[in-house]
Amino acid sequence: MKNYKYIYGPVPSRRMGLSLGISPIPKKTCNYSCIYCQLGRTDKMTVEREDFFSLEAIKKEFIDYNKENNNYDVVTLVGEGEPTLYKSLGELISFVKSQTNKPVALITNGALLKEKEIWKEFKDLDIILPSLDASEQDEFRLINRPHPSIKYKDFLEGLTEFSKIFNGEIWLEIMLVKDYNDSSHSIMKFKSILSKISYDRLFVNSPVRPPAEDFVKEPDKNTLNYAVEFLEATPINLLVSEGFSSLESDDYESIINIIKRHPMNQYEIKSFLENRNCKNYSEIFKKLDNNNIEKIYYKGYNTYRIK
Repeated sequence: MKNYKYIYGPVPSRRMGLSLGISPIPKKTCNYSCIYCQLGRTDKMTVEREDFFSLEAIKKEFIDYNKENNNYDVVTLVGEGEPTLYKSLGELISFVKSQTNKPVALITNGALLKEKEIWKEFKDLDIILPSLDASEQDEFRLINRPHPSIKYKDFLEGLTEFSKIFNGEIWLEIMLVKDYNDSSHSIMKFKSILSKISYDRLFVNSPVRPPAEDFVKEPDKNTLNYAVEFLEATPINLLVSEGFSSLESDDYESIINIIKRHPMNQYEIKSFLENRNCKNYSEIFKKLDNNNIEKIYYKGYNTYRIK
C-alpha cells in the first residue's frame, strides 16, 4: 500500500459522508489564525498565493489513487491551512473534476472571495463551504484573527457577491464560540446578514475538538438550540459520520497521515485500528506519546494532533 503525500483519507465528514482529502497547503499556512482551529495556531500567516507543492505531483497522486479506489463520497480540497492560497487551485479543481464523477468540494474560510479574479477558478466546483464566524468587525478580529490586510467589510461583501454568481451549492458554516459570537445580539445580526447571501445549506458548529486556544469554550446547549432554530440551520454535532480510512499499510503511519490534517480522539483511533484488525493498541498509543504529537485532554477524552 502506498503512502501519499497530498491525498489522505477517506475521513468521515459529518456533512458529506466519506471525504477523500487533497491538501495543497503546508501545515498551518493560513490568512487567519482562528482561536478555535483544531490544527492549532497558524505558523505561517500570509495572504500571498503560491504553488507550495507541484501541481503535477498532486495530479499524479490523485490519478494513482483513483485508478483502484472508489471508496469515497466526495473529493474535498481542504489542506492543512487555507486552500485558496494555493495559486494553481483552479487548475487542480478542474483536473479533479475531469477524473471523477464524485462531487468536488472546497472548504475555505472565504477570505479571498473578496478577490473577484479568483471566482472563475471555482467554476467546476460542486460545493463550496465558506465560514462565517463573525457578525461584525470586532468579532472577526477576536475570533478569526485575520491577516491585517483582511477587513470584515471586504470579506462579507466578497462572500455576498460571490454567492449571487456561483452555480454550484454554497454550504455556509457558523462556528459559535462562548462569549464571543453567541449572544442574542450576534445571532440577530447573523440573521440579517444571511438574508443577503444566497446559500443552499447552513450549519451551526461549536468547538467539539481541542481548539488552538485554551480559553475557547462551547456555548451552552440552550444557546446552540436557539441559534439553530432562529437561523434555520443544521447543527453539525447531531450529524453522524462513518469511520476513518487509509491505504497506508503501517498502522502507526496511517494514523500520522490522518492527524496531520484531521485530529482524532482516542476512541476514533481505537475504532480505526479495530477496523484494520490491529491488536497492539497499547504499542500504537505509546508511539503516539512523543514530542511531535500533541495529546490534548478535552471534553473528557484525549485527542491527538501534530504539533
